[in-house]
Amino acid sequence: MTNMSKTILFFGTDTFSAAALTSLIEADYTIGAVITKPDSKSGRGQHLTAPLVKQIAEQHGIPVWQPTKMLDLVPQIEAIRDATDIKEVAGVLSSYGRIIPQAIIDLFNPGIINIHPSLLPKYRGPSPIESAIENGDQQTGVSIMQLSAEMDAGPVYAQQTYALDGTETQPGLYEDLATLGGRVLIETLPEILDGQLLPTPQGDDAIYCHLLSKDDAYIDPANSTSIQAERKIRAHLQYPKSKMTLLDQPVIILKAHISTEQTSALDVAFTDGHFVTIDELIGPSGRRMSGTAFLNGYAAA
Repeated sequence: MTNMSKTILFFGTDTFSAAALTSLIEADYTIGAVITKPDSKSGRGQHLTAPLVKQIAEQHGIPVWQPTKMLDLVPQIEAIRDATDIKEVAGVLSSYGRIIPQAIIDLFNPGIINIHPSLLPKYRGPSPIESAIENGDQQTGVSIMQLSAEMDAGPVYAQQTYALDGTETQPGLYEDLATLGGRVLIETLPEILDGQLLPTPQGDDAIYCHLLSKDDAYIDPANSTSIQAERKIRAHLQYPKSKMTLLDQPVIILKAHISTEQTSALDVAFTDGHFVTIDELIGPSGRRMSGTAFLNGYAAA
């Protein structure tokens, strides 16, 4: 089953969402509209940039809605429903980044289907991918769930695990789980829409993760172990990035490894008696460089 009896309204914004939207398009689902955030300023020039899902939608001739107030969607969704033969549409959401009011969830049958990048009820919240890396988990995965007013608390249709080997980085794991989420969505969506696959309530042992901020960027060697620091560097590679002071200079750490001895200023001591060796960084000039290049430049200064 690929061309479906229901028109899908897709909620999403970032690169994680793009994989799910692309999967739906390639599977020949009818997408009535893509709902995303308004264009935002980004980069050094602060140019107005469209969300990636908007760009994909426009390439395929799909209408794009960018509400500033979520309840403004109600008449648009009702108009889509009235225009369909079966008087209903399905909602699919992936990393939209805004809370969906219950009044909008109730317009869909069976509710809104959400892709969440963790094995719920573990890591409800906005940073499940970063939390899995930072906590040294041996596996993570994706959950196809029914959206609820309470964050990530809805019942789960299906899950797929993904093994971790301790070398994952934030952007790499985002890409892998986005691809996995798109695949599991396409595998399960026909049965969900037909009512053959019903969701199962989550357990009571929920674990929550917090919204990352710039305050999470700073690594304090006096208050963390080398293992914690190395994981944090990988978990925060794209945002908020890991910052330290090295040779009295503020730097952003891009790549590092744990070592047992100190041979230069690139080996930073932590509370467990081990060291984190800085392999690659962004220096005060904003230039990306190897740790050795930084050492050669600043140690001699």
